[in-house]
Amino acid sequence: MTILSGLLLGMFLAALDQMIVASAMKTIADQLHGQTLQAWATTAYLITATITTPLYGKLSDIYGRKPMYLAAISLFLIGSLLAGIATSMYELAAFRAVQGLGAGGLMSLAFAIMADIISPRERSKYSAYFMAVFGSASVLGPVIGGVFAGLPTFLGVTGWRWVFLVNVPIALLALFVVARVLNIPHQRVNHRIDFGGAIALTVGLVPLLIVAEQGREWGWASVTSIAMYVIGALGLVAFVWVENRMGDEALLPMRMFRNHTFSLGNAINFVLGIGMFGGMVSIPLYLQIVKGVTPTTAGLMLLPMTFGIMSATAIAGKVTSKTGRYRMFPIIGAGLMTIALFLLSSIGTDTPSWLVMVYMFVMGAGLGQCMQTLLLAIQNDAEPRDMGVATASATFFRQIGGTVGTAVFLSILFTTVGDKIASGLQSALQTDAFKAALAQNPEFAKMLQGGTGVDINNTEFLNGLDPVLAKPFLDGFSSAIDTVFLTGGIVMIVAFVLVWFLREKPLSTRSGLERVADAEAIAV
Repeated sequence: MTILSGLLLGMFLAALDQMIVASAMKTIADQLHGQTLQAWATTAYLITATITTPLYGKLSDIYGRKPMYLAAISLFLIGSLLAGIATSMYELAAFRAVQGLGAGGLMSLAFAIMADIISPRERSKYSAYFMAVFGSASVLGPVIGGVFAGLPTFLGVTGWRWVFLVNVPIALLALFVVARVLNIPHQRVNHRIDFGGAIALTVGLVPLLIVAEQGREWGWASVTSIAMYVIGALGLVAFVWVENRMGDEALLPMRMFRNHTFSLGNAINFVLGIGMFGGMVSIPLYLQIVKGVTPTTAGLMLLPMTFGIMSATAIAGKVTSKTGRYRMFPIIGAGLMTIALFLLSSIGTDTPSWLVMVYMFVMGAGLGQCMQTLLLAIQNDAEPRDMGVATASATFFRQIGGTVGTAVFLSILFTTVGDKIASGLQSALQTDAFKAALAQNPEFAKMLQGGTGVDINNTEFLNGLDPVLAKPFLDGFSSAIDTVFLTGGIVMIVAFVLVWFLREKPLSTRSGLERVADAEAIAV
């Protein structure tokens, strides 16, 4: 538990940041005049976190888990300081990328260390502590983010900047605690670092994510978009080629994909990441733009999802620890997530908030049964020498899915919202009520000249607007967000089908360090 306290503090840092930023992103985007550019800030973070995740696994095998965990916290601290002084969405995206360099190690190394010291059978019990951290971050993050986003200034600094600066004291505390208590045996495993694989993966992922974000402006079949497709495809082909050449030294050794649990579990993690982030980025936007609630209130309204995650994880952990059975949980979880996303695709401007919160609980209950269980299955079936890479791979593929999902879903949202608003305005202009309200608001009437005539990069104009005039805009955003949820639900059907093919292997009662010791004893 002493060691675990250091891990939990580092994970709390990463989890809190994600929740704070999610609830405050609308305000940040409005302040930096980049509502349609917000995907850059999210995907830049996810790209660097995704690419560095397997690198941390490999480097920790060489230099030890502790120094790499301290390095991850330090990079996250630097990125947080820089993000707090950003003056544009593009700067914010660059500084969030620095944060991601650290975040890539915070999650994966914590789980790898846990696998070193706790057996798979017992590990399911300890997962409740990790979910408690996620739960606390899920509760505190949106509230803290909402409070700072709602403050004009705090201690002489613009309120929203504290969304990032609040990480600084937490990171300093995490550095102190980890440096003091995280002392576990380390046996150096000499590896060549697969920098070629990391570069090829970057070349493969970044162009595809850029076109996912910019395709609506460039045109999906434009010369620039096609160039991005080609570069991305060549990068991914190069990545596979490099990994085959590197053998066991690869970022992701190709031999590991011959393991059924590893390959299928990570395929499910990838699809799960797409569906999960599709919901995560859309729900706060719906609550703040369509429902018009404050960031603080939006954070509190996310509590049912948090409660769903925590309760489902605790139940799954206890049952798994007692029975050793785990396969049923990701099946139920993927099914609940699919149902939740389809239910969320039916919400509208006038849907009662309590009903939306019920749907969020269902989604949380699904997530809680999937994430930890899939990681447990992958770790349980991995060889001790591959524990760092196997653990990092679960986070890696889920984050790739999340990065793709965030870029694609926000692209879908802002590609469709303009047409939906324009269509709603055309219909509204035919009604007497809208004409009367427009006559009472001559300045807004001028804004509507020439199409919608309104810049959706900043949605603050909706605050205080006559409800009759605001309705077409709210309906347009709601309909576009429904399209995102519907797409996410279709994606989750794939995960639900795949998870039925997952085989259940008896959980080991030996920790990673014990298995290494056993192997050495046999060798002697």
